[in-house]
Amino acid sequence: MVVEALLFPLKAEKNPWQMFFIGLLYTTIGIFISLWIFRDQASLVMVFMITMAALPIFYNTMKLEESKDMLIDTETALLKEHNKAIIFFIYMFIGITVACAVWYSLLPTQMINSLFDKQIGTIQAINNHVSGNVIANLSVFWKILFNNMKVLAFSVLFALIYGAGAIFILAWNATVIGAAIGNFIRANISSYTSSLGMLQAGNYFHVVSLGLLKYSLHGIPEIAAYFYGGLAGGILSVALIRKHFRTDKFTKVLTDFSELVLVAIGFLVAAAFLEVYITPVLF
Repeated sequence: MVVEALLFPLKAEKNPWQMFFIGLLYTTIGIFISLWIFRDQASLVMVFMITMAALPIFYNTMKLEESKDMLIDTETALLKEHNKAIIFFIYMFIGITVACAVWYSLLPTQMINSLFDKQIGTIQAINNHVSGNVIANLSVFWKILFNNMKVLAFSVLFALIYGAGAIFILAWNATVIGAAIGNFIRANISSYTSSLGMLQAGNYFHVVSLGLLKYSLHGIPEIAAYFYGGLAGGILSVALIRKHFRTDKFTKVLTDFSELVLVAIGFLVAAAFLEVYITPVLF
């Protein structure tokens, strides 16, 4: 893609905020192409379009991060370097999420039903209606954590088998979260339609802020976990492709892989706790 010629991993790591606008661009293009050509399957085609656009920079980043394993000896310094990639991937993820939320809020209902059909079904299926009771929600906590662990396993597996395959799972999750935020915004804005002038504008900003905060509170650490898992699988995949398993450095790659997965699990535990015990209390 033309954008890839303008933004490559080293530049992206130095200016991670640019990935937010890349995510917005990829998503907007994917939305309108899917609505224009594949209206009946738009909800999935949109995800594939975003994935195809993001694959080159994602895979090139995997190669860059794997090469760092060959050059950096200190584990702390290596993890710090990997965090640069995680940060700019999170910016891209936020860009995709925000784009989905904005278009969900603005497009006509008929288009939304076509564009976010699968995402809406997923949101309804995973809506647990937690109550805020610590004991009652303990089983919900384990259920959410187990489901998130499965997604993490798929992220690692997809990245390992397909190189940058984890981007599909991450793009899918971004569209689901974006649809959830957009639905929250759309539903709450409707209650303010009787207001006029600056009061209405203030209500709009209030609802949008609440929608973003409600899902980003647990969503950001959860998605960060998937990025750590995808990065771990991608690094191992590149190491195998480059036949580095024949060198002494491969032990270092495996150590790095294990550390990234452990960090991902830690983020998932924190995200599940926030989702079950904190978010329902605040919202």
